[in-house]
Amino acid sequence: MPSWRAGYGKLQRVILASLDVTAQQFEAMTGWAIKPEGACKGELCVPLGGAAFELVAVADRLAMPLVHDSQCGLWALGPSSIGGRALTTAQAPELDLPDLDGRPFALSSLRGQKVVVVAWAPY
Repeated sequence: MPSWRAGYGKLQRVILASLDVTAQQFEAMTGWAIKPEGACKGELCVPLGGAAFELVAVADRLAMPLVHDSQCGLWALGPSSIGGRALTTAQAPELDLPDLDGRPFALSSLRGQKVVVVAWAPY
């Protein structure tokens, strides 16, 4: 079961404590319903080719990044990128982060302006 989930429009990220997820939980987390014809969201259905639901195989078929943090024992499941695009819009989700002086800064305060967001991780 997810310990944290955030969604913005069609973009959702899910943090999992294990890969033991049912098809119903997967649908609640991602919006993708597992049906006999495959994984479906709205009018789009992606054939899965398997009888039983298995998270790793479905994530692979839907081009959803699935990464493991062995130090924390958590898994991160990213949004589907059918067609090679993870972002379905150019609208960024709300971000509230401290500025260089430690004061809260909301990305939405720049709404209407062109913004480049640069992210870095040391791994």
